[in-house]
Amino acid sequence: MKSNNNRLDRKGLCLGALLAALASCTSTTVDEFRQGETGIESHESVVILGRRQASDYETRSEFVECVGERMTRGENAVSVIPEQEFIDAMFPWFEPRTAPLRTRDLEQLMAEDVVANKMNEFNIRYIVWVDGQTETTDRAGSISCTIGPGGGGCFGFGTWEDDANFDARVWDVGSLTNVGTINTDASGQSYLPALVVPIPLIARVEANACSRLASQLKEFVVGGS
Repeated sequence: MKSNNNRLDRKGLCLGALLAALASCTSTTVDEFRQGETGIESHESVVILGRRQASDYETRSEFVECVGERMTRGENAVSVIPEQEFIDAMFPWFEPRTAPLRTRDLEQLMAEDVVANKMNEFNIRYIVWVDGQTETTDRAGSISCTIGPGGGGCFGFGTWEDDANFDARVWDVGSLTNVGTINTDASGQSYLPALVVPIPLIARVEANACSRLASQLKEFVVGGS
């Protein structure tokens, strides 16, 4: 019995070492392209909207919400209008099929009194269009699970790569121009080791992309270079 316990302890130590070695395999890069001067007053707000015109994917509302929520925190916090609240108030002009794709489309919308009035009510200074998704590729490995009279368990090892790539285009509602683009790319390797019980080690690529994009956007709109 003692020998079995020793073997289990050794397996536990090996698994613990493996988890520690694999826990931080994520990298994030942020690129900014500025096309105009920016700044925002304390009474002005930003609205962050997800692009959903693509036929093969939609920018997840959860990611858009994450970016907006993080921009309202910490130093230089910015007022952010919730996406759904804005879309509902602006119906039907910002629905996926009718949303402006270019700043000249926004200029035409702003010629509508009801649209201009709603923008003024929300004190919108910038519209940020977020476009992107998280993809899973390069799956490898396998895990098998068995059940027997003495119990059951899973054994094996699986791995895959996650890549979260998002673009944020910043439109200045005052000047009706595109003032810049920020791209965030976060990639990481996820693992699923199984020694009796599968223990997923998920690369937090989308969470990292959200955090970095929100920080960069906040600096961008307040006038950081």
